[in-house]
Amino acid sequence: MVLLQLDPFLNELTSMFEHSTTKRSVWVTLKRSSLKSKVQRNKITTAGEAIDYRCLIRATDGKKTISASVGPKDHQRFQASYATILKAHMTALKKRGRKDKKKAAEGVKKPDDPKKIKTSV
Repeated sequence: MVLLQLDPFLNELTSMFEHSTTKRSVWVTLKRSSLKSKVQRNKITTAGEAIDYRCLIRATDGKKTISASVGPKDHQRFQASYATILKAHMTALKKRGRKDKKKAAEGVKKPDDPKKIKTSV
């Protein structure tokens, strides 16, 4: 697994989605990471320096795995590009069946409890 730059990662992700339209799935995971070992992080926290956290993104289709690291400065641009790719390749999803509003409202109503009697003074 190689850590790619953002643009090559998005290109590879697009090709994964295109190749897996019928048979395979693509899994994408996002994780907070500092890309440093625990020993280095402990030294930084004891020295009082700020830890620069990044977002580690991994994508796999079962055969091929790719990954990238996104910093806080590039996050907005990456999210916009990633959302565009997801919207373009989610064509195989089924639409959710919706109930009529009247039927749903009638099904939620409960009959009045006969034990509770309202009295007015």
